[in-house]
Amino acid sequence: MKQTHVSVLLIVLTSLFASFATAQTEESDSELPLINNAGETDLNEFVWKMRPIIVFADSEDDPAFIAQMEFLQDRVAPLLERDVIVLTDTDPSVLSPLRKKLRPRGFMVVILSKEGRVQLRKPFPWDVREISRSIDKLPIRQREIRDAKAAGN
Repeated sequence: MKQTHVSVLLIVLTSLFASFATAQTEESDSELPLINNAGETDLNEFVWKMRPIIVFADSEDDPAFIAQMEFLQDRVAPLLERDVIVLTDTDPSVLSPLRKKLRPRGFMVVILSKEGRVQLRKPFPWDVREISRSIDKLPIRQREIRDAKAAGN
């Protein structure tokens, strides 16, 4: 009996990963990848569409930055499910619009809501489970969850 459950679970997981991979390859060129360099990004382009997570560091070699990026890259699916886009800024000498607005000191993770408001600032790496829980508490995310349940997803 247990062998059957394991086999069914493996089949389900395999088909989920296959459909996720297919969805990723079928993305249109106009869609942004999950992780982007912040550069001259205007946060207004994400309002009501995406939940930006901005990762600041003084260098790409910052151990906290490296850890944070590994956390994010290891669990992409929950982030995509929550309409997250990750923006990175590792050059404090270039005073980007995001640095001017959010004023990080060293390493910092900032989670913005779809409304464009700062929801959370952390001076240390956060894993995707913690980020997901934080996002899931937001009112718009709560509505998205209710709507998905009502639609039968």
